[in-house]
Amino acid sequence: MGTFFTPAWAENQAKTLVKDAAEKKKLLGKHMLSLQWISWEKFGSATVTEKNGLLTIKGEQRSKSKDPDWLTIDGVITEVASGQFKFKGKIETRVSHINEGKPCLREGEMNFAIKGKRKYWRLKEMDNPCDHVTDYVDIYFK
Repeated sequence: MGTFFTPAWAENQAKTLVKDAAEKKKLLGKHMLSLQWISWEKFGSATVTEKNGLLTIKGEQRSKSKDPDWLTIDGVITEVASGQFKFKGKIETRVSHINEGKPCLREGEMNFAIKGKRKYWRLKEMDNPCDHVTDYVDIYFK
């Protein structure tokens, strides 16, 4: 039997703090995922699961191009509140015309929120840490 590996971002996070049960219910399951630089037509997907009271999210979006662009998300949801959630983990992007086409990694604590009547949660830390652009990382309602 293999050894269970706990990523650094998941350590010390026993359970997700749930301040809004309806928001948690909305988060659980499979969602469309997008980064505007990749495609508005071909969405990726992200899945939120729960194990022993801890919500996790994992997903990706990939372009169809010969030199593919991509977005990945992997981590734990540390807190769920009305219209928002806190995420701890990794978001990595690779877009051919940004950061000289090299991957860009965001790691640590981040926030997603709904604004107005939008039907998705958007990453609030929109400034790309690797280039002077704004990234819209969106997770859509089911």
